[in-house]
Amino acid sequence: MAPSAGDGMIRVEVAYARPERQVILPLVVPEGTTVETALRQSEIELQFPEIDLDNAKVGIFGKITRRDTVLRPRDRIEIYRPLIADPKEVRRQRAGKGRKKKPGKGDADTTGAASKDAPVADDTKD
Repeated sequence: MAPSAGDGMIRVEVAYARPERQVILPLVVPEGTTVETALRQSEIELQFPEIDLDNAKVGIFGKITRRDTVLRPRDRIEIYRPLIADPKEVRRQRAGKGRKKKPGKGDADTTGAASKDAPVADDTKD
């Protein structure tokens, strides 16, 4: 019979996702269990052999956490995949392509010409 929550046991989850497949494994672990212990107990690497549990970043509910963090009831441990591309570098490359920005709302007129819709200052009042 599988242990149930209570009697010094807590329920937690271990989650991992690829674009085509996501898995959330429910676990019942003793109170005081760490993230590291729960990851090993889940055996999630059997379903996803590409996971490098020794080096993968992990978090609880979207917040990076240390592996020695003690779990609380209903915590969801998430295993994060490495980024394929550095987001800063992708933005830099996109900007480097020299895409010309289309004029639109909020664009300043740097030619000095007044827009037909722009208000005209009345300098005749003192």
